[in-house]
Amino acid sequence: MEMKFKMMKMMMMLALTLLLLVSGSFVAANQELRRKKQILPPAASSSATKVGSSVVFRVLGNVYPIGYYYVEMGIGYPPKRYYLDIDTGSDLTWLHCDAPCKNCPKAPHPLYRLNKNSLVPCAESVCAELHSLEKNICKKPTDQCHYKIQYADQGVSQGALVKDVFPIRLTNGTLVGPRFAIGCGYDQQGSKGTTSPTDGLLGLGKGKASFVSQLQNLGLVRNVFGHCFSGNSGGFLFIGEDLVPSSGIVWTPMSRNSIDESYYSPGPAELYLGKQYIGVKGLQVIFDSGSSYSYFNTQAYKAIISSMMKDLSGKPLEITKDGTLPICWRGAKPFTSFSEVKKYFTPLTLRFKSGWRSQQQMEIPPESYMIISKYGNACLGILNGTEVGLQDDNIIGDNFFQDRVVIYDNEKQKIGWALADCNRISKSGVVLL
Repeated sequence: MEMKFKMMKMMMMLALTLLLLVSGSFVAANQELRRKKQILPPAASSSATKVGSSVVFRVLGNVYPIGYYYVEMGIGYPPKRYYLDIDTGSDLTWLHCDAPCKNCPKAPHPLYRLNKNSLVPCAESVCAELHSLEKNICKKPTDQCHYKIQYADQGVSQGALVKDVFPIRLTNGTLVGPRFAIGCGYDQQGSKGTTSPTDGLLGLGKGKASFVSQLQNLGLVRNVFGHCFSGNSGGFLFIGEDLVPSSGIVWTPMSRNSIDESYYSPGPAELYLGKQYIGVKGLQVIFDSGSSYSYFNTQAYKAIISSMMKDLSGKPLEITKDGTLPICWRGAKPFTSFSEVKKYFTPLTLRFKSGWRSQQQMEIPPESYMIISKYGNACLGILNGTEVGLQDDNIIGDNFFQDRVVIYDNEKQKIGWALADCNRISKSGVVLL
């Protein structure tokens, strides 16, 4: 009887152990299944992430010597890493693509591989959006969607539109895997024989095909984003409104009469060197993070140079041929820090009209519009845009954005900026200076 009781007890313990093992395996398997489900494309009406979410990316790079600010992103499933150049001046996100690729530069990571099952047909709205300004409209809705984009530097990206997964962790802790339409760039004209520090481009323009607009259409974030580029390299990029400071930002309306409605423009500007007005009014400027330096039309450019020459009169500097940028100055000894450069150069100021009477201004210190070349010369990071084919367009590039947060609020149609610590971000958001 005692032996029988012991055997029954052992059998019950064994059964309980098996039950726990099976239960544990089921829980583990269920957790793994949930993890896998988390990176599937969410429904556009998902209430868990509908409002109040954002995504933050670490920014790499600098104005000089790299010449780019970029983010590292995972694309595909399982995700592969790519470096993408941050560009507020264009919509489409694209990668150098092995389809095979013509004229692709040597990039940091292996070329993106085309999956024919992911090709976007012409019938999709994102294709129509890309073709809205082009003449080569698709002949049939079932045709695959091709794109061709020409940039101001005469470079061209041409390829096919595809959809792929972008694993993203939102600020509310949710991990999502939305599918985005991106360009498989298999013909990259103008880049043959070169080396690129990035694998492609992150399009943050105003169009519906942009990365921000696609995130908004999926119900994940509001159509607001900002970048903070450090003058010492690095920074951060955020999409969504969570990190927008509640105060301390200088806001001005987005221009509705911009050169091209697809660009971000704070409207016409006036230029000052220090407190001295340099005599150019109504400069229609574009904020373009895809440009390392800033470009002004011939009239404004000449006015800037003339004012700077007068301001430098009598100072121990002389113009030298450096090869880094068109205009460089040499001091009595090579410059080693911007504290030395600031002894000679004066801040520039852009003043924007934000109403009938009021004006908002962006002050650009010498360390933002100058660079110290590898030869120790102080070189001007302002170029003649007319000479490089920009006509009368005036481009505010990465150098003017350094050490400040710039916010593009497409919901309220306004642009804002403030000095900020771009090397640090707190739980409450951007650390303003």
